[in-house]
Amino acid sequence: MFAYYFNLGVRSLRRNPALTVLMVLTLAIGVAASVSTLTILHMMSGDPIPEKSARLFVPHVDNGPVEGWVPSDGPNDDQLGYIDAANFLKSGQGERRTAMYGVQLPVEPPRTDIPAFNASGMAPTRDFFAMFKVPFLHGQPWTEADEIRGADVVVLGRVTAEKLFGEASPVGKQLRIAGQPYTVVGVIDTWAPLPRYYKLIGGSRFGNGEEFFLPFSTAIRHETGHNGSMNCSANRDPGFANLLASECTWIQFWFETRSASDRAELQSWLDNYAADQRKLGRLKRNAPNKLYNVMEWMEHMKVVGNDSKLSAWLAFGFLILCLVNTIGLLLAKFSVRASEVGIRRALGASRGDVFRQFLIETGVVGLVGGVLGLVLAFGALALIGMQSKGMATIARMDWQMLVLTFVMSVLAALIAGLLPTWRACQVTPAIQLKSQ
Repeated sequence: MFAYYFNLGVRSLRRNPALTVLMVLTLAIGVAASVSTLTILHMMSGDPIPEKSARLFVPHVDNGPVEGWVPSDGPNDDQLGYIDAANFLKSGQGERRTAMYGVQLPVEPPRTDIPAFNASGMAPTRDFFAMFKVPFLHGQPWTEADEIRGADVVVLGRVTAEKLFGEASPVGKQLRIAGQPYTVVGVIDTWAPLPRYYKLIGGSRFGNGEEFFLPFSTAIRHETGHNGSMNCSANRDPGFANLLASECTWIQFWFETRSASDRAELQSWLDNYAADQRKLGRLKRNAPNKLYNVMEWMEHMKVVGNDSKLSAWLAFGFLILCLVNTIGLLLAKFSVRASEVGIRRALGASRGDVFRQFLIETGVVGLVGGVLGLVLAFGALALIGMQSKGMATIARMDWQMLVLTFVMSVLAALIAGLLPTWRACQVTPAIQLKSQ
């Protein structure tokens, strides 16, 4: 019977084309608006590394001055100074740990047909690549020996490597960065997590990934300038050495534990570390020491802002408005078929049969509206993506949202069709037969 009712539903679309077009358009526009907004929210707030997100932690200790500060002011900054970052690296805590900061340096290609250009990259420690599951296309990360001696080695992003050396492996070749010769030890494959949870402070949170990676120790040895956010709550003397000795915060740090249950142990170590530093005259605020896992860190950094959540609620409000209009159109569509219902009832059809027939017809409307809504949603996402490169990376639909579009459209049509279908079932056969 389902196939028969489905066929009737398809035929009914042609019975009153103007009314059908209005219903399908109303439903499609409401679904497209809500799905496109929900897609962006989904891309922004999804777990970027679900298999490890509960084992990756951002530590925070407040090294700001106590003068003029009250606890309600919040922390000095969410980054670390070099003193704490260096101590954390030496601590041996966790399975892996990495310190990192952003850099922007001039790159001199080995090819004469390409002019020098500025490239944005990062200076992390070696553990960065294993911690965040960075895939390699050629070569591998620098060695532990390279890191200890601050070797002039570099890992390139795939786009940068192909721009400089073509598709062949450039491992072992050299290029000049900021006037210094660097040896290429690896090329990462396409890798651009959304959002860039590993680097939420400084730079775009939805960018296309890094162009190159230098060892943290190498960047420090060369006194490579910092590209990103820096907070110096007190005046310091000029010079890179004074920056390292200061309480300026500019380094981001991550710990990886073997399991999520090791969090309590890491927190205890962090509290003991802060207590020891206070004995040395640092961390005078005595503020709570924090650990954030990936999802907590994204929430703390407000990756999904209140304006994005409000936009989602407004989009769903618009969908409800479209459903109300669809209900009115379905009532008009089904009311003109009262005589048909009366004849069917007189011939022995039960109210349940009529209910199923009309509900399946509304499902057909929802299916057609879903196809059109999907087309409109793709168009809306394309327009949103044209606003900026950052928006272009998140304004795209995955297979989950494709399925959701159809489910939402059919479900919305079925919900909208409940009242009109129920009203159609209340037709009294005798009254309709007398009127014929």
